[in-house]
Amino acid sequence: MTTDTLDATFAALADPTRRAILARLAQGEATVKELAQPFAMSLPAISKHLRVLERAGLIKRGHKAQWRPCQIDASPLKEAADYLGLYRQLWEARFDRLESYLDTLDEEKDTP
Repeated sequence: MTTDTLDATFAALADPTRRAILARLAQGEATVKELAQPFAMSLPAISKHLRVLERAGLIKRGHKAQWRPCQIDASPLKEAADYLGLYRQLWEARFDRLESYLDTLDEEKDTP
């Protein structure tokens, strides 16, 4: 995975509206109108969010007659999760050390 791909993925995920759109698309494909329904914004504003998601590779737009339904493409999300997994190991090791230290403090407190 290139840093450009990661940058685009994290930039797209930085916005709560785009995260909500992805959550909706995780349930199945939807049209722009269906995606815009829960938001108090114009269709052009929703379309801008969709373009950001599409450039990041997080969604794909299909062609069905005059409709252009959107669907999620989760592969960039997996790549981002894999990247973050490297740091998960680091934090788990730190939490394990903290737990050991706290156990040591508890033992010292219980010793008369």
